[in-house]
Amino acid sequence: MAKQTPRKLKLWEALALSVGLMGPTLAMGLNGPGVAATAGKAVPLVFVLGLIGVGLVGYGFWRLTQHFNHAGSVYALAGATIGPRAGFFGGFALLGTYIFFLICTNAAAGVFANAFLQQLGVHDGGPWIIFAILTAIGISILNVRDTRITARTLLAIEGLGILAMLVLALVIVGGSITGTGHGSKGGGPAQFDLSTFTSGGTTWGAIMTATVFAFLSWAGFEACASLGEETDDPKRNIPRALVGSVILTGLLYVLMMFTETIGFGTDEAGVKAFSEAESPLSTLSDHFIGTWFGLIVAFTAVASAFASSLSSSAAASRMVYALARDGFGPKRLAAVDERTGVPRQALIAAVGVTLVADIIVWLSGVGAFDAYYWFATLGVLCILVAYAVVGVGVIVFILKRRGPIRMWEAIFPTVGILYLLFVFYKQSTGQEAPYSYFPWIAGVWCLIGVIVIFAAPGLTSRIGQRLTRELTNTGSDVDEMVEADQ
Repeated sequence: MAKQTPRKLKLWEALALSVGLMGPTLAMGLNGPGVAATAGKAVPLVFVLGLIGVGLVGYGFWRLTQHFNHAGSVYALAGATIGPRAGFFGGFALLGTYIFFLICTNAAAGVFANAFLQQLGVHDGGPWIIFAILTAIGISILNVRDTRITARTLLAIEGLGILAMLVLALVIVGGSITGTGHGSKGGGPAQFDLSTFTSGGTTWGAIMTATVFAFLSWAGFEACASLGEETDDPKRNIPRALVGSVILTGLLYVLMMFTETIGFGTDEAGVKAFSEAESPLSTLSDHFIGTWFGLIVAFTAVASAFASSLSSSAAASRMVYALARDGFGPKRLAAVDERTGVPRQALIAAVGVTLVADIIVWLSGVGAFDAYYWFATLGVLCILVAYAVVGVGVIVFILKRRGPIRMWEAIFPTVGILYLLFVFYKQSTGQEAPYSYFPWIAGVWCLIGVIVIFAAPGLTSRIGQRLTRELTNTGSDVDEMVEADQ
């Protein structure tokens, strides 16, 4: 695909895809209350620990993308280190993530569009599926053009949301320090309270459980790895984009969680109000700055949902393209536009399938909010599997001494895998229906990948041959693994 792409992406353009898929505006507007309900006022501490957890998981991507770059992301990283079968399994799990994320972010556009219209005084904005369809059309129009346009759109949209959050943080945190941040609707300024970075009476068991909610805020950080064939100097820029996306969003998340926590108050009443807030950013914006700024924040949430759909569709199309190129799927899905280098047919297929799913869900009477959380949960469960496969891959890479990585560094992906198992366990136990069904549904998706591997042995053979040719830095080690795996 790289040979057919006339213009290469820069570092910041690759980083934009990961930031867009994570959707920091959405994450900060949705994930805080759940953490507060579990960890009390220690929400900022939880996100610091979550950043450490995602750092351990991201280590594998950072190390492997220094050696391998491919449109298939996990598909190639695991295939080049463990073998073609593991590569297909990990890639198939990640494809499920991107498909489920695209379904849920289209629904999220309906959630936030209706919420924004209600704040404008329009109490009946129409069925959410209309906004999902409009979103699908919009992301298709943008994504079939030059990938740089997609990246710049993502950066502009999320940049607006991040700017709005930083303004809110400046008002609340700055006012808490100077004592001048009185709310626009009465009341004194927020209280600057660094005890939010301690357990504060909350048990460490509850804090570690709450890190699961925090970790989900980073889901999708690896999206830029799917642009490995379209990015300038990928062995340098993709690892930097991965690290940059995790650190930049991590700093933003910790700052905003501190802002939200002290904004609502760190006493029992404040924590309760935070945990019950449906839209904490809008609530705080309305109180500390004014209704007009609350409307801006509500609009950035709509835009962020669109950006997440845009990024999800871009990542999904690259995965579909990579699999089809190696024989899994119709050959036309492996075609790229000669002018832009975009896998147009794969994109149309991914968006079309997910839009049909959204329509079926809507016809079944499921609300947009439930649709968002249902499919987001399915996507997260699949991505945990994909992340674990990459973790195993980098361990194998280190133990076989295929790169200049010290043996002791294997501890990072090992601890990362243990943390992923902990997150999966917490996501899979103690849930009520329909959430109790989702681990089984995600398991069935991954099982289909296993069945394909053993039912079509010729597929793994073709995958191994293609990866050997495409990953120019693999050398004879990949040849040996391909032969062993067959």
